[in-house]
Amino acid sequence: MTTTPMRLMAVHAHPDDESSKGAATTARYAAQGYEVLVVSCTGGERGSVLNPNYGREIPELEPMRAVREVEMRHAAQALGVKHRWLGFVDSGLPEGDPLPPVPDGSFALVPLEVSARELVKLVREFRPHVMTTYDPSGGYPHPDHIRCHVVAKEAFDQAGDPDAYEGTGQPWEVSKLYYNHDFSTARITALHESMLEAGYESPYGEWVTARAERGVVDREVTTRIECSEYFPARDGALRAHATQIDPDGFFFAVPRELEARVWPFEEYELAVSRVSTALPETDLFAGIPAETEGH
Repeated sequence: MTTTPMRLMAVHAHPDDESSKGAATTARYAAQGYEVLVVSCTGGERGSVLNPNYGREIPELEPMRAVREVEMRHAAQALGVKHRWLGFVDSGLPEGDPLPPVPDGSFALVPLEVSARELVKLVREFRPHVMTTYDPSGGYPHPDHIRCHVVAKEAFDQAGDPDAYEGTGQPWEVSKLYYNHDFSTARITALHESMLEAGYESPYGEWVTARAERGVVDREVTTRIECSEYFPARDGALRAHATQIDPDGFFFAVPRELEARVWPFEEYELAVSRVSTALPETDLFAGIPAETEGH
């Protein structure tokens, strides 16, 4: 008998989200022989050029989509993961008071039965044991992040039901669903204080103060994945998204030696488990029995 690889699916809203949220975790599992698939719900077409060193603006949707396709391919290579597009159009981040409406035809406005159908089809094809995505808030109030949560949760709930989403393949029940927690108060506070103690300027000062003033209470962290060995892979993936990430900016402000010493893991919230597991966890696959198949 041989053991088949365990499979992880990470569902994200835009290309670059996979590199800033849980990237070292996916790189770790991929390097350890797990099958890892990153799903991008949209092409990031309405993203702005956020890297001041990029050198040019890309105002049109199609050219931006083409650039971000290339960036995503390089990011997936840096992480050692597979990648699939769900095929929907970036909604953009509404700005102003009052907020403008989300553009017609964008991901946030696609009927759930349409967007979830595409993800259910992919779940039934890839057959992951574990899925990760955002909590109900989206992590921050971008309409695509919030919709990504809704679509991923629907796919997790329905992919195993033979009566749901007919014509999308054989049912597959995912064992566990996790929410990413990459910018928890505990993390930013620990890094902030360590930066100041080491004599560095911290990028987290305003965050720490604002959260304290608002009395922010984080969602529960149930699972910490030790992954500092894969911070270089994460950083390579971040740099691949050259339109979005300034290599001299926020994501690289913390010295990696300090980060690896103070906060060598990424955090998750176990949202749903269909297997027995004990909390806290140090492995997304805890409690999932290995599959075997004949020679």
